[in-house]
Amino acid sequence: MVLVVGVAGSGKSTVGRLLAERLGWAYRDADEFHSPAGRAKMAAGHALTDSDRRPWLAAIGEWMDGAMAARRQAVVTCSALKRAYRDELLAGRPGVLLVYLHGSPDLLRSRLAGRHGHFFPAGLLESQLAVLEEPTPDEHPLVVEVDQPPEAVVAAVLSLMDREAASGRGAPGPDAERGGHAVPRDGPSGSPGPTGEPWRLVHGEQSAVVVQLGGALRAYDVAGRPLLDGFSAGSSVTGGRGQLLVPWPNRVGDGRYDFGGRSLQLPLTEVDKNNAIHGLLRWTLWKLLARTDDAVLLGTTLCPQPGYPFLLDVRAEYRLGPDGLSTVVHATNTGTEPAPYGVGQHPYLTVGTGLVDGVVLTVPARYLLRTDDRGLPVGREPVDGTPYDFRAGRPIGDLRLDTAFTGLDRGPDGRAVVRLAHPSEPRGVDVLLGEGTRYVQVYTGDTLPDPGQRRRGVAVEAMSCPPDAFRSGTDLTVLEPGASHVLRWGLSPWGYA
Repeated sequence: MVLVVGVAGSGKSTVGRLLAERLGWAYRDADEFHSPAGRAKMAAGHALTDSDRRPWLAAIGEWMDGAMAARRQAVVTCSALKRAYRDELLAGRPGVLLVYLHGSPDLLRSRLAGRHGHFFPAGLLESQLAVLEEPTPDEHPLVVEVDQPPEAVVAAVLSLMDREAASGRGAPGPDAERGGHAVPRDGPSGSPGPTGEPWRLVHGEQSAVVVQLGGALRAYDVAGRPLLDGFSAGSSVTGGRGQLLVPWPNRVGDGRYDFGGRSLQLPLTEVDKNNAIHGLLRWTLWKLLARTDDAVLLGTTLCPQPGYPFLLDVRAEYRLGPDGLSTVVHATNTGTEPAPYGVGQHPYLTVGTGLVDGVVLTVPARYLLRTDDRGLPVGREPVDGTPYDFRAGRPIGDLRLDTAFTGLDRGPDGRAVVRLAHPSEPRGVDVLLGEGTRYVQVYTGDTLPDPGQRRRGVAVEAMSCPPDAFRSGTDLTVLEPGASHVLRWGLSPWGYA
């Protein structure tokens, strides 16, 4: 059973009905349980008191008990403004999933101003906001932002429900035990800083921070040890740290490519080498679509623009679980013509060695791409007999790496594993290269502008295509209208218990 809560104007009824339809479940709106006296009181512009709500909540709970006794799945919508109201509906009813629809006051006011024929007058919204007690992390709500179409809200709820089911955790009520940590829903208060809002995820001894700017992964720690050489709160992103690379990873030489019978020119963002680098969404503020204590779903629209006249809907999900951090980047062509597409991500990893020279690196790749002085591929060759053969695992030493590898050897689960291990302690991190990952770029940061950041972390970049794929066409994805692409990668720490 799902209990959808939120103030007036959050779209509870619409979302609840659509969600029930998608699931094939029964649906009840808590408004149906108000007494005639309660309806009349609200219609007259008077807020209900706790004593007014007590029989109303009891009636809702009685219906929920009947549905559960009959083993009938259902979606129930209710304002449930206070923690006490939610406790009354959830206590003794384990397995009820709490979904909180969150919207800004201005958005809610504008929606109610345009609503007609409902017994709840728009003027009562202020009284609801005044008494609202937003669900706290110990209630384990699935929080979904409502500044998007109802169908998108429902899709976000279903995605979070799928993840909850896959984790085996379900969503017990407040009287049941469930793992997790209290984390702020929207990060710290005050100014969001140069990278926008931060969202902290926690699972057991793991914590991660994702930021609004570029949907970037800022930090990932296990048992208090950082596994990312990321960037601090209040700092700008440099060197591509943790950034999502959409709609191409790495470089496009001269920024010029031919596609669909047209010659297209991208802005040159690596000016000294006359390249367009790392896509078009690194400096975009992504939107929070949904989150739990250990997961966040972000989205943005890549609009047609000079050099890339195509329309994409892009979403990124970060999730912490027992095995580490998983990332899924999903892009859909929502335009009317085919679109060229590639994707990657740019985290810098550390195992606590100071410099990368001592890191024991394993890359299960049979081929490397040779590049020119602009970082553009000029050929592919086997790693056998070269300094770049890391299949057996060995220290990086003083080798300078800015190298794309392919021909990845994969395990039975379909994933290739790049391993970084500490040279003298039994710990490290595995980079899991899953669906959509055909290449991996390994970069030791020797050319970073700030000398203090060079060789401090190893960038291991999951990529769907090689550098310069827009020009060469090698392993370039062409998204037909309505088609989607998925890239999956993750981090699995070991030896940190």
